Amino acid sequence: MPHMIWKGAISFGLVHVPVQLYPATQSEKVGFNLLDKRSMDPIGYKQFNKNTGKDVTRDNIVRGFEYEKGKYVVMTDAEIRSANPESTQTVDILAFVEAPDISFLSLDTPYYLAPDRKGEKVYALLRDALKASGKVGIANVVLHNKQHLAALIPVGPALALNTLRWADEVRDFSDFKFPDEDSKKAGVSPKELEMAQRLIDDMSDSWNPQDYHDTFRDDIMALVGKKVKEGKTAEVSEVEDKGPRKTSADILDLSELLKRSLKTGKPTKRAASADDSDEPTAAPAKTARKTARRKRA
Repeated sequence: MPHMIWKGAISFGLVHVPVQLYPATQSEKVGFNLLDKRSMDPIGYKQFNKNTGKDVTRDNIVRGFEYEKGKYVVMTDAEIRSANPESTQTVDILAFVEAPDISFLSLDTPYYLAPDRKGEKVYALLRDALKASGKVGIANVVLHNKQHLAALIPVGPALALNTLRWADEVRDFSDFKFPDEDSKKAGVSPKELEMAQRLIDDMSDSWNPQDYHDTFRDDIMALVGKKVKEGKTAEVSEVEDKGPRKTSADILDLSELLKRSLKTGKPTKRAASADDSDEPTAAPAKTARKTARRKRA
């Protein structure tokens, strides 16, 4: 059971739903410590003056906000704390919006809200009403002394709270140079668009997160297990290179790339005969994907 972050309530109108907030995710990333290879001692980090190179003690370190290049406003810890929002332990719903209107770019960190203090009925009421409406709640919430905008989302039997990035934290499209949204102006032909859509249809499948794995982590943990089993727990050794990485085919014609993509992974005789024709087939590509997925699992 994950550690509870806080107890509070979802507030909308005159309704209060008592809840407990829990993290909805857990980190499975591979972490490495820096070691001195001569002794296997951990390597630490020092705080030093970047101009003089001399060490700086903790009592000489202050926090500064750079308002111009090389110019700072110094803030004390007390001043920073006074600017922190008051922790209210509530999820204050401001509005309900259509779920598709929220961009994936705005999503930040997910949490679970579990019912608390015999609040199961009103919890279920809010969850089921949100499901029926197709909408999500937009709310203010204070977490770790920081104010967040958040989306209250029904997910299966649960209500999830996903913090959102503020509008000025998401870069505008105008910061980049993208192709014109008009396919013709972008140089895409109707035939190329049709083939790309067929390739998407071929590769379409239902979403199941269990089908996908962090193969880098799997390989690292397998190597760690092997070294531990062999007693190589304090050695620095070279690892044999697995060979050159896969590179894409040197094909510059987009239509040809699409045709080849549509014709890959045909394990059956029927598929092989279809490969000789101009009409690509959809089923073999999907069969090859599912076979590869089973091997990964």
